[in-house]
Amino acid sequence: MTDQRQHAEVVSAAERARDALELFTLASNRLRRLVPFHAAVWTATDPETGLVTAPMLVENLGSGAGCAAYWASELLEENVLPFRDLTRAVVPAAALRAATGGLPARSARFRRLLGDHGVDDELRAVLRIGARPWGVVSLFRMRGSTEFGAEEIALLAGLSGPLASRLRRFARPSGSDGDTAAAAPGLLLFDEHGEATSINEEARRYLALLPDGPSYPSALGLRLPIWVISAALQARAIARCRDRGSARTRIRTVDGVWLTCHASCLLGPDRRPGAVAVVIEPAAAGDLATILAQAYGMTPRELEVARLVARGLSTTEIAAALFLSPHTIRDHLKSVFGKAEVSSRGELVARLFA
Repeated sequence: MTDQRQHAEVVSAAERARDALELFTLASNRLRRLVPFHAAVWTATDPETGLVTAPMLVENLGSGAGCAAYWASELLEENVLPFRDLTRAVVPAAALRAATGGLPARSARFRRLLGDHGVDDELRAVLRIGARPWGVVSLFRMRGSTEFGAEEIALLAGLSGPLASRLRRFARPSGSDGDTAAAAPGLLLFDEHGEATSINEEARRYLALLPDGPSYPSALGLRLPIWVISAALQARAIARCRDRGSARTRIRTVDGVWLTCHASCLLGPDRRPGAVAVVIEPAAAGDLATILAQAYGMTPRELEVARLVARGLSTTEIAAALFLSPHTIRDHLKSVFGKAEVSSRGELVARLFA
């Protein structure tokens, strides 16, 4: 079977999906016939920060503490093939044994987790469009299996763009999205050891609205979803200078409301990293517009034009503000209208900013 036909089989299965979780399920089932594996993790990611978000599909690996430990290792330890590197790599997929010359124990993730659970090799990929990651996937083969080969790695790499394109579409408004009216932020605190110590009632309400997925028990009497835990871990990684950027991920609730979950590591009197504060709140209009523009495939320039449209500027005024010709602005607007599937400025503002 040719690579092109193999790609078409998986993409065709994904095209039948009605939501992101079903996309992961259908793609995983079809891919297993082409690239045999024993276990897998598929998850959506925030396209700006790369942090995991909903949904997440875990196959034959369990969840809870094991899942939390996996992402803690990913963010806090010295690993081979971290997802953040694959996001920027020329080829967005790689296998652990092939990358380490048959010595997977060079990676902390294998030494502390995978090897003890009988995993022999891991093939992982970032589902990306350009430099924006819309999801990640890890496939696992258990001890006694052959390692992932070059053709299998190439097959998964070739699926990165097509699956990301389909996954991106599910971030668009569904027509039944819930109320995004302003509400008080939720606050959750983790101590320096990563244990949740306190939470306000607003955070409890927001957590109750999140979709099902891997979660971790806490001393607070509730299970914390891995998406919230990963934001706290990322904040700690940034404080330790292991990563840069923002510890923020956006999550869609079961009724379609976009929430922003952002974390920050607090410093003690000695300036050493201490507790981590996680804030959960409805996504601001500007933040929501950004992810929706990305979901419709708009370029940064096109989003900039859309923002000026929302401010009520005319074509001539937008051209002057951006130091471009009116003709160029009209071309941008034509492209924006086509991508957002609208026919007027009013419809565009309502779709992205209302």
